[in-house]
Amino acid sequence: MMTIVNLSEQNSILNRYMAELRDVKYQKNRLLFRNNIERIGEFMAFELSKTLDYARETVHTPLGQAELSLPQDEIVIATVLRAGLPFHQGFLKVFDHAENGFVSAYRMYTNREHTEVGIHTEYMAAPSLEGKTLIIVDPMLATGGSMAASYEALLKNGTPKAVHIACVIAVKEGLEVVREAVPENTTIWVAAIDPQMNEQKYIVPGFGDAGDLCFGPKL
Repeated sequence: MMTIVNLSEQNSILNRYMAELRDVKYQKNRLLFRNNIERIGEFMAFELSKTLDYARETVHTPLGQAELSLPQDEIVIATVLRAGLPFHQGFLKVFDHAENGFVSAYRMYTNREHTEVGIHTEYMAAPSLEGKTLIIVDPMLATGGSMAASYEALLKNGTPKAVHIACVIAVKEGLEVVREAVPENTTIWVAAIDPQMNEQKYIVPGFGDAGDLCFGPKL
């Protein structure tokens, strides 16, 4: 059964980062916005690290030996471009030995009213995933289409032993779409679950377009 870990259900400094991401006054500062996305990635990666497989190992110091419990997972962090880049960097700061993958998946409106959305995937660069722990990071999980399409594309490089999906904000509709696309033992990590999407399929209240707020508007 898919597990959802909603970090907003506990009191932590993460809520301060989320408040600034949502605040239209703070959003005028792109550097601050990117930094907060990155910090949420670091925070979430630390929480996720507690669920990995560990084994006791001996480390040789200048004065002797120390036994430590060290993670054993071979980790691949995969990012949905372009909005996922700061989020990815936060995860990479924690899992600094991880391999990395990148998927270009973007939404296209399929009707004149911009109320129906299709997903187009045109680029992927990733290592082998066979037997590894795959973490797919994308700040927004709205319709769930981009995440499902990215997971399907990544599977061309092998079957991971475990799948984690990390988002800043999700909605229930998108979570259900992803549930149908990923293995039952998948864990989804979110900093908040918002109640709905508007007609243009943006999360409400959300914080707007993550890619535009990080890097500037696109044509």
